[in-house]
Amino acid sequence: MSRFFARLFLSLSMIAAPALSAQEPLRWIGTWAASPMGEPVNPGQPSPANTTYRDVVHVSAGGASLRVELTNEFGARPLTIGSAHIALSAGSGSIQPASDHALTFSGEASVIIPPGAPVFSDPVPLQITPLTSLAVSIFLPEQPINDTTCHQDARSTTFITVGDTTTAATVTDARPIYSWCFVKGIDVSTHDPRATAIVAFGDSITDGALSTRDANRRWPDVLARRLQENSKTASLSVLNEGIGGNRILHDGTGPNALARFDRDVLAQSGVKYLIILESINDIGRTAQPREPGDAVTVQELTSGLTQLVVRAHQHGIKVFGATLTPYVGAHYASPAGEQMREAVNQWIRTSGVFDGVIDFDQAMRDPANPTAFDPAVDSGDHLHPGDAGYERMGAAIDLSLFH
Repeated sequence: MSRFFARLFLSLSMIAAPALSAQEPLRWIGTWAASPMGEPVNPGQPSPANTTYRDVVHVSAGGASLRVELTNEFGARPLTIGSAHIALSAGSGSIQPASDHALTFSGEASVIIPPGAPVFSDPVPLQITPLTSLAVSIFLPEQPINDTTCHQDARSTTFITVGDTTTAATVTDARPIYSWCFVKGIDVSTHDPRATAIVAFGDSITDGALSTRDANRRWPDVLARRLQENSKTASLSVLNEGIGGNRILHDGTGPNALARFDRDVLAQSGVKYLIILESINDIGRTAQPREPGDAVTVQELTSGLTQLVVRAHQHGIKVFGATLTPYVGAHYASPAGEQMREAVNQWIRTSGVFDGVIDFDQAMRDPANPTAFDPAVDSGDHLHPGDAGYERMGAAIDLSLFH
């Protein structure tokens, strides 16, 4: 009898062991991103070759390891990366030396990125906490470079130095620019099955135009901070895919929203939610057309937004429509444009196309003059919020949308 029970115990132990040791598979989740755009190297401008770009980025979620996505998507020639490093930022272009790690690509310290392509680094065993600033240093050796792939008006300082300074603890004689160049995303690894990413997709208001530089005061930054402060949502990250001047139906500053959607939304790691705040530039250019076809209708705008929702739903992504903030008094405002804005907002609220609505218009309007910004949150141009306005926008988002 004792032999029988011994065998029974052994059998039960063998059955139970996998359940006790089972662990969710390791997944990659985007923690920071920026939409790339093309910037030509103008005649007389110093070549980007034989220089190091130190891009400083602010992640949303943390993780036990990370990988970096570099880009040559708007380059006309192959781009050689001579070396690249990532480290915790110490501010003002400096790094915390003990945290510095070289990036490798299939085990190699350098990589050639074909025209029109991105590349992921190998995983880096760097533990990062949420809301941490990182410095990504990229050295470009001598080579012909006619076009750079950057994110313009990043509201962040990038430090450019001569030669390979990727390992330097501090930078000297650096030339500052205010675009993120050659880096487009950072992913973190996690076993947490709840970990997912939220993409904020839009124009300059999502991009954080006129917010304080190097302070991370954009409304997606505010949302990321609120998510981390709430235990029910602390596993979520936020990816800012806003482009200043972007439009839904026409190219301008960056490709139009329909054209860039696959790259900037669907290709991001671990995306489950999407917030769309876009079309005010389409409306503004209707009042002040610069090129044939700039004038659009409400029907065309809502059809374009519907296409974005349909494409996201095909990939299991929930989509929240954000109403357009007030713009009366802006440089391209018009009575006809205001009618269009109100019509688009009514459609966002009532069409049922979206999985939920975030009413930024209601949150930002002047109670005494609902077609204009509340003066307390206006940057002064009557189109973009100031820091207080971005704070209010981030606070207006109901976190239960992401539970």
